[in-house]
Amino acid sequence: MIECPSCGRRQEPRLVCQDCGAPVGADLDCFAALGLPRKLVIDSSALERVYHDLSRKIHPDRFAQSSPRVRTASLHSTALLTRGYRTLRDPVARGLYWLELNGEKLADNNKSVPPDLAELVFEVQDELAELRGDGAASEYRDRAVRRRAELEAATNALNGDLTANFARWDAGAADAKTLAAELKSTLSKIAYLRTLLRDVDRELENLKAA
Repeated sequence: MIECPSCGRRQEPRLVCQDCGAPVGADLDCFAALGLPRKLVIDSSALERVYHDLSRKIHPDRFAQSSPRVRTASLHSTALLTRGYRTLRDPVARGLYWLELNGEKLADNNKSVPPDLAELVFEVQDELAELRGDGAASEYRDRAVRRRAELEAATNALNGDLTANFARWDAGAADAKTLAAELKSTLSKIAYLRTLLRDVDRELENLKAA
């Protein structure tokens, strides 16, 4: 139980007091901060509406003349709400946070290139080396543009796998250990593809600026 710093009501930890509507300042996980159940499949439009509604209710400007305890609670709750929204609106960040909630870390499974991406990673690195060495050659630029499209398509496919994994978590379709391993694998691959996309984009931008 936690006491509201404004009206004194004791209640379950929450973002906003049930009685007076003041920020409570409780420490909450990202789902609880936004009043959401711990489910991975989230309606992004509904998430945004909830975020903006709660933001207005607890914004520090509304409590500028309140007691120090209430002002502190407002600042704490606002920071917590913002972190929760930024984490949950991005599927990759949401997946990483879910692993954290379940006592897992992507780093435990992300120390080497995923085997089924190894060949692709080496190919892209070689192509980028060629691009840096002779970027004036149109064939290298065209190849980089095509490669970027392939990487983006592969990333989109993995985002689909991520959505499917989320649905399986919510449905309890498999044991947590199996689902966590799948989630780690997908997030690891997305991380590597995002890195490759960033590297390709950087080299293409360098060519434009040259």
